[in-house]
Formats: sequence, structure tokens, C-alpha cells
Amino acid sequence: MSKDPVLTNADARQVYRRLLQYVKPYWRIFSLSIVGMLIFAATEPLFAAMMKPLIDGSFVERNEDMVRAMPLFLVGLFVVRGIAGFINTYCLSWVGRRVVADLRREMFGHLLRAPTRYFDNQGSGHILAKLTYNVENVASAATSAITTLVRDGFTVIGLMGFMLYINAALSAIFLVIGPVMAGAVKYATKRFRRHSRRIQNRVGDLTQVAQEAIEAHRVVKAFGGQAREARRFNLINEKTRSLQMKMIATEAASVPLVQLISAAAIGVVVYLSTMQGLKENISVGTFMSFVVAMGLLLPPVKRLTSVNAKLQQGIIAAESLFELLDSEEESDRGTRTLDRAEGRIDYRGVSHLYADDKLPAIQALDLLVMPGEKVALVGRSGSGKSTVASLLPRFYDATAGEILIDGIPIRELTLASLRAQISLVSQDVVLFNDSIANNIAYGRDEPPTLAELERVAQSAHALEFIETLPQGFDTLVGDRGVMLSGGQRQRLAIARAMLKDAPILILDEATSALDTEAERHIQAALQELMARRTTLVIAHRLSTIENADRILVLQDGRIVEQGRHSELLELGGYYARLHRLQFHDAA
Repeated sequence: MSKDPVLTNADARQVYRRLLQYVKPYWRIFSLSIVGMLIFAATEPLFAAMMKPLIDGSFVERNEDMVRAMPLFLVGLFVVRGIAGFINTYCLSWVGRRVVADLRREMFGHLLRAPTRYFDNQGSGHILAKLTYNVENVASAATSAITTLVRDGFTVIGLMGFMLYINAALSAIFLVIGPVMAGAVKYATKRFRRHSRRIQNRVGDLTQVAQEAIEAHRVVKAFGGQAREARRFNLINEKTRSLQMKMIATEAASVPLVQLISAAAIGVVVYLSTMQGLKENISVGTFMSFVVAMGLLLPPVKRLTSVNAKLQQGIIAAESLFELLDSEEESDRGTRTLDRAEGRIDYRGVSHLYADDKLPAIQALDLLVMPGEKVALVGRSGSGKSTVASLLPRFYDATAGEILIDGIPIRELTLASLRAQISLVSQDVVLFNDSIANNIAYGRDEPPTLAELERVAQSAHALEFIETLPQGFDTLVGDRGVMLSGGQRQRLAIARAMLKDAPILILDEATSALDTEAERHIQAALQELMARRTTLVIAHRLSTIENADRILVLQDGRIVEQGRHSELLELGGYYARLHRLQFHDAA
């Protein structure tokens, strides 16, 4: 069994210091909360100190002034304590929520700039767990943990100082129990960190399984996979529960252990102070002040021990968040821009390798596409078609060689300028849980006019079904467009590409989700769209590319044939065999 990576104390301090950097912008509110903590902490030893004048003055000496003053002083003390507690809790919680909001904003912004391979290697469930579960653990470490550490820490120091003021000789006892308590806390800290890391990983797995089952619910139902998914979820859910119980057990054992050590020390102190009181004639009020101070010492010691679990969870959570924030972003070092490209695309000796242990997806590819030319890419799955298209907008950077647009290497262009030249319509249509209008206009700085929406919707043959909807262009499409049919979603994606009006177009089997009649209409619309644009068409159905200017046949990442449809059929090679197989299957 592999061991989890151990976070050393030095690393933990470094992570926590980095986390506290997010507090800096709000240092005024944070300082106010610290003042509230200190005032609140000061009320504990003050309350203990009140016992001496309260008992000696009221019950022993019968001082009437003291009798009248002490209730007022007691009420005033708790008024100050309440105000200080409110300031502390509210201000620190405000800072904590701001830190969480800032972290979430920074993480989400980083995800938007992350390269495509990051999402290939990271499960979406684990990413979502960081944005939800892990960041809330950070909130606990940044709010309640700090409150407990500062407020209860100063309370313990104040009470011990008061006790030592009464009898300095008792300090030796606390010097003895200090290392014992520190050892118990250190052992618990290691277990908290180890289990926190495992729990975070399990929560990521849990989110991943749930997300997959929700998104694939039709497949689950169609293939009777409910029992299988339930077993997967229950297995991870049970492991998560088991790890959380280990955390709880560690906390439940460490807290009473520290309390027992403290109680034993207090018992010795009580015995010694009683013996000294008999010898030195200590007043009843002084003795009661001492006993009350010792009694008040136990709750903050308990909270200080309990907070260790939250603190370690927060540190491990912060570590996972910083791993995300420190991950590589898309390389955007280009400085050149294009207003509108002519559309000349040149692949020069381009090779791409997704991983060192895999074969190249494409190898030494040379391809020149002229402005306005329609080039189709065909071949079996894994032949490199999608890779050729994915390298153009730099979803991936080619391992070797270079790609040029209008003679400019695409690495010299800014990503925004490069991608502004390209429209994409893919087989896997992505729609957002928003209105039809906003989905068509996605990515536009200025909202389009109704006339523009109607024009592109008409060209994409989407207007006919949009006008039948009760709210027209304002109709919400649901999660991933679930309220629409597959063909309707595909038409909206085509309308979106038409509205962008980019000079280069990538079509990844853009008509696959349409019925035969709708496909004829869309093919006509796409022909009009492609007439003024350089187009790369990734085709699985060869019937959709018969009118392409050039067809490239890829096999094992290399171009093995190229030419027009009729030329390739006459050649009688790989393309002709694919064509014969498809039409034989269709017949």
C-alpha cells in the first residue's frame, strides 16, 4: 500500500503563511477582529479576579459599597464581552468569506486559462471538489481556527498569568505538563493531515461518480446500470465515511487526553494551593479566584485542542488549492495580432505526442490550405483527424514543427487574436443553461440585434423551431441544452458559428445529429458559410464531403491519400475502400 505524501511542519507553515496573504487586503477589518478577540480574552481573567473582592468584600467584610458595585461591574463586564465577541465573530467571518470568494474567483480564472491537457488529466469531479469542499475547509481554517487560536490562546495566557501572579511557585507544574500536551497535539496533527488528504481525494471521487451518473442518466437507465452505479457510489461513500470517523476518533481521543492532563495538573495545583492556604492563611476570596481561574482554563484548552483538526484540514485544503493555482497556464506569449485573416493555413513538419508512453497522434505533417479552400479530413478513429484540427486554435501546442496563418506562426499571435479568426462547430454540441439568444451570441462583447439573430437562425434553419417556442429567442435551453432535441442543438451551434463570422471554420461532423431532411437544409447553409471561409471538415460520413475542394485521408497520423472525391474513388485506394464499406453498410 502506497503511503500518502507527508506535509512537514515547515511546509504547513509555508502553506498557512501563503493563505494569510489573502487576508492582507482586508487588514483593517482583520485588525478590528483581533482587537475584539483580545478584549474578549481579557474578560476571562477579569472575571476570575472579581471573585476576590466579590467574596471578601461582600460576604466576609460586608462592605456595602462593594455589594452595590459588584453586580454593576459584573453586568458591565458581560456587556463588554458580548460586544467584543460580536466584533470578533462578525469581522473575522467577513474576512474569511472574502478570502474564500477571492480564492474561488482566482481558481476559476486559472481554470479558464488552463491548457486542455490539464482537463484531460484531471477529473472534473476533483476540480469541482476543490471549488466547493476544499475551499470551505480553508474558510474554517481562516475564521473559526484563527478565532480559537488567538482568543482562547490569549485567554489561557491571561488565566495562567493571573494564577501565577497569585502563586508563582505553581509555574513549575505547567512547565512539566507543557511538553506532554505538545506531544499529544503533535501526534494528533500528523493523523489529521494524513486523513484530511485522503478525505479530500475521496470527496473528489464521490463528486466524479455522482457527476458521471447524472450526466449519463439515460445510458444508466437504458443499460440497467443503476445497481452498478449505486455500488460504485456506496463504496466510495463508505470509504469517505470511514476516513471521517477516523478523523473524529482522533479528535475525540486527543481532546479528553489533553483535558485529562490539564485536569491532573489542576488537581495537583488545587492540592498544593490548599496546603499553602492552610499554612499562609490565604483569604477565601483569593482561593476562590484561583479555583475559578483554573475552572475557566479548561474550556479554552479543550477548544484549542479541538481546533487542531479544522486547522490541519484547512492547511491540506489550501495545499490542494495552491496546487491548482500553481499549475501551468496556456502559453500566451504571442505579441502579434490579426484584424481579419485571409485564411491561408500552413502546417510545416507538424508532429504531436500526447504522452511519452503513446505513439505520435500525427507525424511530420505538411499541409497547405489556401484561403477559401474546403479541406476534409477522413480516416479511421485515432488516425489524427481531430488532432490536426485541435492544433490550429492551440488547444494543444504541437510537439514539433510549426503552423502558420497568413505566413505568421500561430505561437507569435496572441491567443485571443488567433482564436478570433476561428469558428468551431463540433459533434459534441455544448450549450449553456441560458437563453437561445445568449447561446447564439456566446463570446460576443456586444449583444446582437434581433435582426442579426434572426438572420443567422434562418441560415442555420433554426428560426422555424425558435419561433414555435413560447418565449422565442428568450427561451432557456436547460442544462447542456436538454430542453432541445439533438438536431435543434446542432443548429444553434451552427448559428453561433455563423454569427461569429470568423474567416476560418472547423467543422467536426457538424451535421451528425440531424435527420436527413434537416441535413440537406444545413448542408446548403454550410455551403454558403464555407464559400467565403477556409474550412477544415472532420468527416466520418463520407457523403457529407463529396463537394470538398480536397480530401485528405489520414492513417496513423500521416496523409496517405489526397484529392477530390471523384479522383480518390478512381484511385481505388484507402478512401475508395472506406467509401465502399460505408455505402455497403448503408445499403
